[in-house]
Amino acid sequence: MTDDRHIRVQVHGAEVPVQRETFTLLLGSSPARRRAAYEPALTNGSITFDKLVGLARAADIPYALFFGSHERALYQVNRKNRLILNGISKDIFAVNSRSEVELADVELIVKDLIRKQQELKTRDSTLQANTIVGCLKGSRSGVVADAARLRTLLGLSLEDLRRAKGKERALEHLITLLEARQLLVSQSQEKVMLQQLPRGRSFSGLCVKDKKIPYLFITGGEESDRYEPAGRRILTLALLVALVARNEFKAVTFDSHTAEVPPGPQWELAEELVMPRDEVSHLAVDSIEAVRAGADHFCVTPSAFTVRALRLKLIDRDTAVSTLDGLRAAYAEVPKTQPRSPRMITAVRKYAGHEYTARMLHQVDRGQLSQSDFCRIVALNRMRPAALPDLRATLA
Repeated sequence: MTDDRHIRVQVHGAEVPVQRETFTLLLGSSPARRRAAYEPALTNGSITFDKLVGLARAADIPYALFFGSHERALYQVNRKNRLILNGISKDIFAVNSRSEVELADVELIVKDLIRKQQELKTRDSTLQANTIVGCLKGSRSGVVADAARLRTLLGLSLEDLRRAKGKERALEHLITLLEARQLLVSQSQEKVMLQQLPRGRSFSGLCVKDKKIPYLFITGGEESDRYEPAGRRILTLALLVALVARNEFKAVTFDSHTAEVPPGPQWELAEELVMPRDEVSHLAVDSIEAVRAGADHFCVTPSAFTVRALRLKLIDRDTAVSTLDGLRAAYAEVPKTQPRSPRMITAVRKYAGHEYTARMLHQVDRGQLSQSDFCRIVALNRMRPAALPDLRATLA
């Protein structure tokens, strides 16, 4: 018979009661709530000590909190929430997409990026106030003028972006420009992250607040965009930069495969940033081949270029729907291959970001950070100090 007030923890043949209210408080809004042991514990009213410890580790909390007072657990949860919400809004910026991702789904990633920010700021006195954060807050100049100003502040030349050989190189070029302005860029890497992104849920990225070094985190995109993930990531970065410029820090999700016109000035700014209306209006959009050519020109996905053309009324909704259906059908015929998993050193550098990794290595060289602490903070102990020379080589 289950106890509505307690969860029985089985420890060496004995049972220790834990308040059910405390159990759900600590785990119910954490990444651990999706672990296999969580729901059966609630249903059966019991759990083994080893499984409880596993859930605590998944939630990044001390397991001792389960056996203390409810007030102590509540204090710790509120403290954790203040830390996270200081770095990112609880609101999800969703464009043409139901927000299926909750902050708990990315909680450990956000906490890790916040820790990384604090560790670098403590050691690096050369960091300056960021010129991009809030630069367009309250602007009434219009989206075209705002995008032009933002490109100038970023040093972003669309011609240089297009001269890159392919969208992957264009993405690398854009990341380099952003990081040169102290906008740190982290790319999801399953081998390194403390938390895996939820499968089958729409999530594009997030920006973690900071006056000097905001962290922009980007994922690999939705399943339907994996054919051209670099194009989607470029648009995701444009959206995150638009949010930072407006002094907004949120998780974002969008669907560029629908003909519904996306709302909001942030999205319009992101589109204008990489696909200026004056240039788009001079390109043909009367066939799938033309759409693909336009997408290649602007280094975005064909679907995103189609939706941009619809927004600018270069095509009508029926044409847009037909084009998107054609792109989806063509994608379905492309043989799917599993991308190669990057080696650990490359994964560490991509997740922490090139600029962050380089600056933290400089602290090692200055004697401000030990090699073991570098591996703990930057690489989350996924590599040993002996691998640092190889990591340096990836920064060249």
